[in-house]
Amino acid sequence: MTKDMDITFTENSTTIDQNSGTLIADLKSLFKGPVLLANALPVFVGFWLALHFTGGSLFANSKLFWLTIIGSTILMGGALVLNNWYDVDIDTVMKRTQKRPTVTGNIPLKTVLGIGISLSALGMIMLLFTTMEAAIYAFIGWFTYVIMYTMWTKRKYTLNTVIGSVSGAVTPMIGWAAIAPTWHIVPIMLFIILFIWQMPHTFAIAMRKYDEYKAANVAMLPVVHGFKVTKRQMFVYIACLLPLPFYLGSLGMLFIVLATILNIGFLIVSIRGFFTKNDDRWAYVMFIYSVNYIAILFLLMVAVTLPIF
Repeated sequence: MTKDMDITFTENSTTIDQNSGTLIADLKSLFKGPVLLANALPVFVGFWLALHFTGGSLFANSKLFWLTIIGSTILMGGALVLNNWYDVDIDTVMKRTQKRPTVTGNIPLKTVLGIGISLSALGMIMLLFTTMEAAIYAFIGWFTYVIMYTMWTKRKYTLNTVIGSVSGAVTPMIGWAAIAPTWHIVPIMLFIILFIWQMPHTFAIAMRKYDEYKAANVAMLPVVHGFKVTKRQMFVYIACLLPLPFYLGSLGMLFIVLATILNIGFLIVSIRGFFTKNDDRWAYVMFIYSVNYIAILFLLMVAVTLPIF
């Protein structure tokens, strides 16, 4: 191999590596990787707890488990891709979304639309092989997020956060419904916890990205009604979380105690917002706490129901 050939080979290899890295980054951005993973956890927890309360085993229901997890994840991925496709005009304005492949043009919009529709259809088909109830909850989540939130309320009404919270809150219902009917206090409480939690979580994000949402003319609560109103609503929603662990007494006293500690900590951080001089810093702390709060709470539900040998 000559020196020139060696240089050309090296340059081509570097180009391939860069293109591969760009493609992976584009796909991660298109599917909103962290959001997708965060929504898969409640599906798993719902499935796990349904097994626990019905006396089933994960091993005996392994095929159903994978159908539920993979099907719901694919469906949610399709919904997130469709959100990116529809929101390309907003994403072009907002700094944090300007590197999405829909904005850069790395992936054509027609291709993005095709991916979103295909994944949504595939996910729904897979979930139809679990139970009809699980498939119905999944469709409710998809419809609420894609149609009710993305295409209707996001740009017009501050209630967009309430509407969008429904789509995230049904995820444990999908998991539970794959095993048993959801007319049980536990899946209902999981829905309520996730629904309420998403409000202060989303408001914290909206406060931190206030300038971007305002520039994009998105009707987020802080943009329309200001930070004071937003902080009051965050406090009220978090206060509503306080009694909920006591409805999950079947998970044991340890869960109630630890969940209550998490709720009190959440409330304390919220109260600090009324006295802070740095709203951006406080909103960041609220965001970090909310992310860890929901992850710890749902993992705790699994931990306290692990079989003891």
